[in-house]
Amino acid sequence: MTTLDDILNAPHPASEWILAQDCAETGLHPDDIRAEMLRRIREMRASIERGLSSDAKSITGMVGWNAKGLWDAPDVLGAPVLKRVQAYAMAVNEENARMGRIVAAPTAGSAGTIPGALIGVADHLGIPDERLVNPMILAAGIGKAISKRMFISGAAGGCQAEIGSSAAMAAAAIVELMGGTPRAAVHAASMALMNTIGLVCDPVGGYVEVPCVSRNAFYAVHAVSAAQLALAQLESFIPPDEVLGAMASVGRMMPPALRETADGGLAQTPTGLAVTARMEGKKDSEGPGGMIELPLA
Repeated sequence: MTTLDDILNAPHPASEWILAQDCAETGLHPDDIRAEMLRRIREMRASIERGLSSDAKSITGMVGWNAKGLWDAPDVLGAPVLKRVQAYAMAVNEENARMGRIVAAPTAGSAGTIPGALIGVADHLGIPDERLVNPMILAAGIGKAISKRMFISGAAGGCQAEIGSSAAMAAAAIVELMGGTPRAAVHAASMALMNTIGLVCDPVGGYVEVPCVSRNAFYAVHAVSAAQLALAQLESFIPPDEVLGAMASVGRMMPPALRETADGGLAQTPTGLAVTARMEGKKDSEGPGGMIELPLA
């Protein structure tokens, strides 16, 4: 089983080591894997382009205009890479909410984080898609190592498992894109993970829309931040595989109400309950009761 520590100690670049491991396991030729990865990158880009050009609402009406609204708005902070990363991430997740074609990375609910962060940074720097193949291979290797130790679904481990994993994968990919070492890439992933521990999964009505669309925008920036720290040679004080173990432990302790059941958090606010009732064809008065209180122990 490949661990984060294995990747950390791999020869540079880590993506080539991961590719060799995958070829040995699957029997596929490296060129075939690279070609498939480039195809997926292009699918990600296509979903970004569709999302940025559309303001069509999702079925619930909760999202659909956010990515285009941000993309068309003035850059009042003078931070073009920040705006681009956020808009790209939301574009993908709003495409998902409209039932459009996206690449789950590693899940549909977290599909915007990697393209938002990696393609956003690449476009900001004028880097072509062909140079994103190796960083994406590294991202896949990080995701695989995470999945062997803990959950990657919100239903199993909270949103920390979905968005934390995608942010870790994106952070490592950006480090490789910028020529960073395997050690730096894994520490970027570790810092992205350790700062998402405990994040709940509380989608309103059970739909992957609120807070999921904006959450991908936030955690795409989170991934860029982790990569920037690691490229400056900052490291996670807790070793990467220990961070992963801690996150898995927290996921097991998390109450079911906070794991994609829509029984807690934002889903149980009065507005969240009203949306749920409307989508179920009920009057507001027929919907479930107000906020639940979780036991303290």
